[in-house]
Amino acid sequence: MEAGMVTPAPALVRFSGIQKTYDGEHLVVKNLDLDIRKGEFITLLGPSGSGKTTTLMMLAGFEVPTQGEIYLADRPIKNMPPHKRDIGMVFQNYALFPHLTIAENIAFPLSVRGTGKAETQERVSAALRMIKMEALAHRRPGQLSGGQQQRVALARALVFNPQLVLMDEPLGALDKRLREQMQLEIKQLHERMGITVVYVTHDQSEALTMSDRIAVFNDGVVQQIDKPDALYEHPVNSFVAHFIGENNVLTGTVETIDKEYCRVALAGSGTVTARAVNISGVGASTSLSVRPERITLVPDGSSSDGANRLPAKVQNTIYLGDHALAVLDVAGNAEFMVKLQPGAHDSLRHGESVVVSFRPDDCLALDPV
Repeated sequence: MEAGMVTPAPALVRFSGIQKTYDGEHLVVKNLDLDIRKGEFITLLGPSGSGKTTTLMMLAGFEVPTQGEIYLADRPIKNMPPHKRDIGMVFQNYALFPHLTIAENIAFPLSVRGTGKAETQERVSAALRMIKMEALAHRRPGQLSGGQQQRVALARALVFNPQLVLMDEPLGALDKRLREQMQLEIKQLHERMGITVVYVTHDQSEALTMSDRIAVFNDGVVQQIDKPDALYEHPVNSFVAHFIGENNVLTGTVETIDKEYCRVALAGSGTVTARAVNISGVGASTSLSVRPERITLVPDGSSSDGANRLPAKVQNTIYLGDHALAVLDVAGNAEFMVKLQPGAHDSLRHGESVVVSFRPDDCLALDPV
């Protein structure tokens, strides 16, 4: 191995040729091959019905694959009952026992495993300290806020030191500010304890904030699995580009291809140079992806320095505090967004003609939507 190269952690979980159907006809998960490394925080991200939750439930043991095998620490677990898998679970609805105190809820997984009284007390105390709720140990779940209940659910999932923790939309019921606070707390716990976390969400900003890697699901298939920045900067297809972050789409036809770049005639009007990422050849339809923050508004007569330039018409401006958005009509897309510094939108007027500019490297030619 070359000097300076880091050996990736071994796979703790391996999905091999997994398929899942409920009716014998429609596959909810299709030919899934996925390795989850020991100690990583991986998020399964996708819209409703994409297969991400079914994948998590198969790993937990609440669903059985129709085909294929799941390995945990190199042991096949497809037919292993959930309570023998050594997996912690955190759900959106907390699933706490209302008649038990907080301390008793946290202790429950230890009692199921026959842990001794002294060790149970020690572990529960440590878990309460971890979530900073020692003073609330004797309260019941109904006396706690949503955020406090989620902390208890988290402590209960971690108290028996599982080798793997699964989280299914755990912050979905919380308000925005509390959700962002809990995102940081969960990520800090993950880093401090070195646990392996498989996290399911449909919230792409949550996935970008928390994950070491993200597996983007659509229609039962992993479209791309990569680090958050790689998914954002280098999407492999239109679905990933549109699902991860804000994105502008322009449609057109490929006119020429020159190595890694192509020239595209836009459906509205004009031509642009783009990076040829996922196109089928000259004459093929393509969807172009351009991020709002990679676009500038330029004076009509300025030099382009090789950048693409397109005429645009102002539709609207939106002030968002730390930045503003200009909504423009560009080449047939009347919702083309440009990210601006606060105040830069003040001089723009509805119906005004402007020119947008963006580099070929920031324009990705992908499969047609």
